[in-house]
Amino acid sequence: MSGRAGSDRSILAEEMTSAEFEKRAKAKPLVIVPFGSLEEHGSHLPLCTDAFQAEEVAVRVAEKLGAIVLPTIKYGECRSTRNFPGTISLSSKTVRHLAFDIVSELARNGIDKVMILTGHAGTGHMAALREGALKALEKDKRLKIMVLSDYDIAYGLLGKEFPKADGHGGEIETSRIMNIRPELVRSSRPVGRTRAPEYMLLPNPEKYFPTGIIGDSRRATAAKGKKLDDYIVRELCELVSVNFGIGQSR
Repeated sequence: MSGRAGSDRSILAEEMTSAEFEKRAKAKPLVIVPFGSLEEHGSHLPLCTDAFQAEEVAVRVAEKLGAIVLPTIKYGECRSTRNFPGTISLSSKTVRHLAFDIVSELARNGIDKVMILTGHAGTGHMAALREGALKALEKDKRLKIMVLSDYDIAYGLLGKEFPKADGHGGEIETSRIMNIRPELVRSSRPVGRTRAPEYMLLPNPEKYFPTGIIGDSRRATAAKGKKLDDYIVRELCELVSVNFGIGQSR
């Protein structure tokens, strides 16, 4: 996220001085912690696809709400893609400790409102983030914490504006990267049609995902991606308003 064009130094923690962060913290802002992953996303999308999406949405929400965005954690726990080249998966324990340590350190700095926003929505990854954040909350009950993926919102459109079978690396995800990082989307876009057997534990999940994706990435467009991101940002701002009592400042 460093060097983001047009970034506001009152938003990105990585560009603040210690004194500037201290001043901002006294106002008790919301702090957003973006998580992603370094994992396979088909032959057409970059390994850091999840991180790019989370940080884009986080910055846009922060601009509207006067929040602070921490540097993106670009690693996560990746089960279904772990045997593909380029996937670097953390253990659930590591992800849990990351969430706990980061939130605890924010609390030590006087922050009491935190959103962990992850672009990677794997079941184990999400559980680890929630467990770590909950431990931090048990340690300091003054905290108010949200933990969610932007795909908790985006996938609400499955079966409505997007095919119900769309998923990892498919139409939705490809559209979003075409919107925010079009130069990273390869011209040849694959189709994935296989889903794993429901509720089964799989030692070789890549057997069921030979293309690495679920859905038809050929249907993706930048315009769809922009519409999706606009929708996600609106919904997140509404959630923040309800859960933290913070209204839009811009």
